[in-house]
Amino acid sequence: MGDYSAGGRAGHRSPVRVVIVDDHALVREGAGQLLGREPGLDVAGLAGTAEEGLRLIRRLRPQVAIVDVNLPDKSGLELCRELSRDHPEVSVLVVSAYDEYAYVTEAIDAGVAGYLLKTASGPELIDAVHLVADGVLVLDRGVSRHLARRRWGDGKTDPRLLTPRESDVLAQLARGASNKQIATTLGLRLRTVEGHVSSLLAKLGVESRTEAVAYAFSHNLVGDGHHGGPARPR
Repeated sequence: MGDYSAGGRAGHRSPVRVVIVDDHALVREGAGQLLGREPGLDVAGLAGTAEEGLRLIRRLRPQVAIVDVNLPDKSGLELCRELSRDHPEVSVLVVSAYDEYAYVTEAIDAGVAGYLLKTASGPELIDAVHLVADGVLVLDRGVSRHLARRRWGDGKTDPRLLTPRESDVLAQLARGASNKQIATTLGLRLRTVEGHVSSLLAKLGVESRTEAVAYAFSHNLVGDGHHGGPARPR
């Protein structure tokens, strides 16, 4: 536990500082080594309890905190609420074994930036950390579909399920824009656009950009004839 530094990283951007809070030593150390080898990421600290994690986050000021739901001293979701309230500058990524609706919705209500299952691959975890650091809401694809089905049992996707930025990206997809063109138009990094596209595909329950556009028009999530902006959350 304690500090864990992977040293400097190449590139023009400052590395994304990460703290990992998980009660299983094998999981947190394995994740720390995985992320520590990734250019652009700096694993600043590891913690096995919520209180230790909170102390590290207060001292190290990471951009991203990876938090498990099941911690020995208090719920990881309680820690998420504390971080959202007291350290809103920290993007919290929950990585959990639980995919139950109650856990996911409580995490979202607590203000987390992402929810990933522990069945995720190493590259998926790396991408998720980069994306939440860029302000992208990341939900595991299976979790997102389950959430949509439970919240909107009629099979329709309520536009409130999409973030404003995801709605912007969906409108650009409806105009036939490529990821690079969307990045230029919206002033985003390409990786960030790719994250938004993956997220909205999962939320809409579709497999491709074409299906996403068709779904958007059929459910009035974008303007007719590619004109105007998408319906925004109310």
